[in-house]
Amino acid sequence: MKVKIAVFASESVMKCFIKNSSQDNKIEIVPFLYKKAEEVNELIEKAIMCDLYLFAEPLSFFYAQEKIKKKKLPAVQVPFDEYMVLTSFYRLIYNHKQQLNRLSIDVYNRIHVEEVLRELDKKEQEIYTYSYCEEESIDPEEIVSFHQHLWDEGKIDYVLTSAEEIEYRLQEYGIPVSKMAIPMKNVHSAVEKAELMARVNQNSSALIIVGSIRIKNLIDIKLEKGELAAQKLLVNLYNILLNFSQETDASVLAGNNNEFFLFGTKKVLDHITNHYRDFPLLREMERTVHTPVEIGFGLGLTARQAEDHARLALEACSNSEHSSCFIVNDRQETIGPLGIKKQFDSSRLYQSLIHKARLNNELSYNFIDFITIRNNEPFSSNDIALYYRVTKRSAERTINKLLSGEVIKVVGEEKPYVKGRPRKLFTLNQ
Repeated sequence: MKVKIAVFASESVMKCFIKNSSQDNKIEIVPFLYKKAEEVNELIEKAIMCDLYLFAEPLSFFYAQEKIKKKKLPAVQVPFDEYMVLTSFYRLIYNHKQQLNRLSIDVYNRIHVEEVLRELDKKEQEIYTYSYCEEESIDPEEIVSFHQHLWDEGKIDYVLTSAEEIEYRLQEYGIPVSKMAIPMKNVHSAVEKAELMARVNQNSSALIIVGSIRIKNLIDIKLEKGELAAQKLLVNLYNILLNFSQETDASVLAGNNNEFFLFGTKKVLDHITNHYRDFPLLREMERTVHTPVEIGFGLGLTARQAEDHARLALEACSNSEHSSCFIVNDRQETIGPLGIKKQFDSSRLYQSLIHKARLNNELSYNFIDFITIRNNEPFSSNDIALYYRVTKRSAERTINKLLSGEVIKVVGEEKPYVKGRPRKLFTLNQ
């Protein structure tokens, strides 16, 4: 099945993009043209059937950021980095015979220009830079005015712009200007990243799980027992994670600051879901290293989102002096600590299931087992369907009975996939 990538760009950039993008039969480029970058928000609504949104120009990406964040759209921007700046400088010198001084440039982030100038041993004062990311909102007229004022004051001889509409406006004023061309390397990089993200999101187990693991108070251990003892603990911890990764089809990597990372998908999530109450991984670590350990699991639709959530989950562990494990899901809800039993009144629940929800004995006992296994954490109708091994419609009928009998209540929503309706989350009404 082909991956459909919606590409947002001006006409000239789109021609360059399609020409330079690889002719991969696994992907389909769906072009969305605009004359002004601000039109991109309307075009996004028309790209609903696409798997991923790719922005070829930094100005359009800037306009779309709020909608991307609000709708949690899987989006990629063509890198506007040091390589692109350096390539533009090279073309400026050899195609336009313009030296790297008395020049103004507009970019998404000025740091890329500064890095290139530092490498070339050029003074930043010789080039004037307008940086989008430093503004809360963007107005193309402000960018045009920035360049125009410098030209009128006799401070520049040439303009490099990252937006076609800015180029056209400056040409109308008779100001020498050219648009920065997108290097082929950057196009290929963006397409490859877009395809990878789309493949992950197309998978039925689209959620990515990242685990961040570290030994609590490792610095104190080094001071008390020495570097060698601390390194031995880290090796033991790594071996436990290596065995766990083999069981769950995950990957384990050593990070900075004596921290380890797990990267996985459905198998890791299934393991976590099935061990809310005991969580044997944490207990095995405690028995082996004989010191408190912290684990933070993050769920997300992208690796970056999952990693950010794992960091939030790890921060939650810092509130405890003992070993602990927390999860932050794709809605940034914190779940945990895992391995600690959350009590509920099973007798009271049984009576409610029988008399209020009017479930039979077998269903009632099964539901109590379901709540026990999940450690009384929020659940969806899909969780019920998987546990009872019934159809989604049958699970929803059970949910409706539980709601009607006020045995459970709605506590939120989850959206495990990029497309589709969010699922309601329920918990016991006790």
